[in-house]
Amino acid sequence: MDAVRVVEEEVRELIRRRGLDPAEQAPEILRLVEDAVNDYDERSVRGSLPPLGHLESARRQVYDAVAGFGVLQPFLDDPTVEELWINAPSEIYVARGGESELTSLTLTAQQVRDLVERMLKSSGRRLDLSSPFVDASLPDGSRLHVVIPDVTRRHWAVNIRRFIARATRLEHLIELGTVTPQAARFLGAAVGAGLNILVSGATQAGKTTLLNCLGASIPPRERVITVEEIFELKLPLRDVVGLQCRQPNLEGTGEIPLRHLVKEALRMRPDRLIVGEVREAESLDMLIALNSGLPGMCSVHANSARDALTKICTLPLLAGKNISSEFVVPTVASCLDLVVHCARAGNGQRQVTEIMAVGARVENGVIESSPVFRRLEGALRLCATAMPAEEKFAAAGFNIAALLEEAR
Repeated sequence: MDAVRVVEEEVRELIRRRGLDPAEQAPEILRLVEDAVNDYDERSVRGSLPPLGHLESARRQVYDAVAGFGVLQPFLDDPTVEELWINAPSEIYVARGGESELTSLTLTAQQVRDLVERMLKSSGRRLDLSSPFVDASLPDGSRLHVVIPDVTRRHWAVNIRRFIARATRLEHLIELGTVTPQAARFLGAAVGAGLNILVSGATQAGKTTLLNCLGASIPPRERVITVEEIFELKLPLRDVVGLQCRQPNLEGTGEIPLRHLVKEALRMRPDRLIVGEVREAESLDMLIALNSGLPGMCSVHANSARDALTKICTLPLLAGKNISSEFVVPTVASCLDLVVHCARAGNGQRQVTEIMAVGARVENGVIESSPVFRRLEGALRLCATAMPAEEKFAAAGFNIAALLEEAR
């Protein structure tokens, strides 16, 4: 056993004896680690114990092992790492700048299981043969997803998606090249005017970041309720209440699905509703909420703005046989105002590729729509042929015609 492992075991024993909780008493654990490393270093000088080497590195390794997530912690502390995943104990990948790379790190199957157990400890969520999938939040806000055999072929599949706050406002997206100043001004005015906005894109296209930035433009006096499967949104507003789903307990009861949360949110006096992502029948409850005069935003996975509009017309049909397209399509047309589509370029950069206005007119089951901004020749250009949601802009004091004319 090497020197660092000896100190780690000594610290673990002290933690057990003193009844400390590493998740809640980090300062005490840090002092304990420092004292244990210093004590071991003195003993190694006087006796035959193997030396620790660089003391600061030893402290970090021991602390990560007992209070963090072991050998994965340096990656989780690295601000350039966007995502980390484990396909097998010897196949551990990270993504930086939208590009993946295989690390040199190797674990054992037992170490992977121990790390996952430690990650789930603070979430209260479980993982076993009866529930082989789990979604949970880590203490730093990262999203953990784990799948175990026999759903996977052999090894535990672990994915940790980190949320690096490079942008919290539309101005930051301009600096990153995600949107142009003209498009950002238009989107800011759209949020301020209470337009209902659907954000679409593929996985890792920047939908959550864009929702956060759009949410930052909500007037400060509004009360915002957010509804998500796992907490991901972090809005820089004062009056915000976040709700997340809950998995069933060991008896199979106590589950709180997204549909339930959308309904509960309406009882909490919201001025604005934000649904982190719609995948299934909860889209119906969201549409009904937005169709009642409550402004809001949500995101959906889609290949384009047009596909997102088609998808949001299809998902509510999952709510039951009594729900038909004849009801859903006009409802979508009457309550959604804009679709903002995001994509990730080949170099990993996230970009808004289209802002599409949703019209209120339906022809042969197809909603009338037209692009307001579209990315052409690498630039997001204004291409509006009509004024989107002109009455909402006017009611909020915005001159949409002048706003679009500035964008030209």
